[in-house]
Amino acid sequence: MFLTKFVRLHVAAAALTGAVAGFAAPASAADYPEQPVRIVVPFPAGGSVDALARVMGQKMGDLLKQPFIVENRPGAGSNIGAGFVAHAKADGYTLLLGTSAALAVNTSLYGKLNYDPIKDFKPVVLGAKLPSFVLVSAKQDVKTLKELNDSLKKQGDGAFYASSGNGTPSHLAAELYKRDLGLKAVHVPYKGGAPALTDMVANRANFMVAIVPESAPMVQQGQLRALAVTSKERLSGYPDLPTVAESGVPGYEVEAWYALVAPAGTPDAVVATLNKAFNEALKDQQVADKLKTMGFQIAGGSSKELGDLMASEKAKWRKVIQEANIKVD
Repeated sequence: MFLTKFVRLHVAAAALTGAVAGFAAPASAADYPEQPVRIVVPFPAGGSVDALARVMGQKMGDLLKQPFIVENRPGAGSNIGAGFVAHAKADGYTLLLGTSAALAVNTSLYGKLNYDPIKDFKPVVLGAKLPSFVLVSAKQDVKTLKELNDSLKKQGDGAFYASSGNGTPSHLAAELYKRDLGLKAVHVPYKGGAPALTDMVANRANFMVAIVPESAPMVQQGQLRALAVTSKERLSGYPDLPTVAESGVPGYEVEAWYALVAPAGTPDAVVATLNKAFNEALKDQQVADKLKTMGFQIAGGSSKELGDLMASEKAKWRKVIQEANIKVD
């Protein structure tokens, strides 16, 4: 009898504890953040992702009254940092500022990943986008994308295109361009954008797709010629430069994008707080000016919009990667 009474008391206490915990979770989320927040950047310090994280982290810290600390965890094409955050505690204090690579592309590029971007992350907000130029050397006579298209079709597999590396956005954007036009140009991967662009200036490849901030200086100096921009719309800084879609490749659109995500299971209230703060930070004039100077196109929006983008981009690039038989491991 004593044992039965003890069991009943134990069960009642457990139920009360569960009820209290249930009420405590929303209160904790409502008070978020109560301690410093870590933004993991899956790339080395000094790059575009790192710069974006530090600008946004500073402003979000001002808005939410807690430090947002950037932690660099580079390696394996951003998979190390992404995997770390995917398996972190889902409390809103460890976040990932990832790119389209980690959040949409890498699941198709790598045979084994320790995370799934759709299942293991909760979308917070799309931060910014980076369009690219389709480039040729200024030493070429090619002046328009149509002229390049015609030239590449004539050369077949005798044409070459440079990229910043196997499986990079530069590579995938060119493969999508090839697929849409039925081209046979051969891929020449480099160890980074800088050496590829240097060889482009020397006219050692027929064309390259490269992000605007990285290639714009050589375009402005007259060493490279930008034939088109890969974004859906023309760039305000280059109003006379047509899009690829306008230039004979209907529907073509490629932009590198940068987004903030949290581990799956992070409370909705925490995600809402982060989303609101990030969007407010993007509206700050000083923040906007800094990002535009770096070449970013400011995005923002809802967490659902980011989730939809992640899903659609994952499907889009899986098809390109499979058709081109691209492998990186």
